Amino acid sequence: MDHGKAVYEAKQRDKASRKKSTTVQVKEMKYRPKIGRGDFDTKTRKVKQFLGEGNRVKITIMFRGREMQHPELGRKILDQVAESADDISKVEVYPKLDGRNMIMVLVPDREKQAAAAKVADESSTPVATEPVATEPVATINETVEAEVAAET
Repeated sequence: MDHGKAVYEAKQRDKASRKKSTTVQVKEMKYRPKIGRGDFDTKTRKVKQFLGEGNRVKITIMFRGREMQHPELGRKILDQVAESADDISKVEVYPKLDGRNMIMVLVPDREKQAAAAKVADESSTPVATEPVATEPVATINETVEAEVAAET
């Protein structure tokens, strides 16, 4: 066999294998303990989008100054993010304090995503529903501050 032909075929095999492989990126979303409801919803929606694309998501709560005295505020936000993305992800690294930051890592769960897609397909048939009255939603800060005040 010709050496040039063998080298060419090896390059073609390498190229085909690279084309089939996918790289998993780690995306990061940063939150603050005093985040508002709208910002929280927007960032959480983006986290779900990243997970839907198959990326890992590192969620960071950044503490400044006296906020370090209340790590439970950051833990509460991380729990809410994990709960809202629970239908498509699972927690790989549970919340832990790393200096002035609290970190958690979510990874996409293919089984949960397939089940959610199946439920979405089944529910795509139109069903008549009654309008539901909605109550104004308090910000995360107000609810957390009320709970901290109740504890003390």
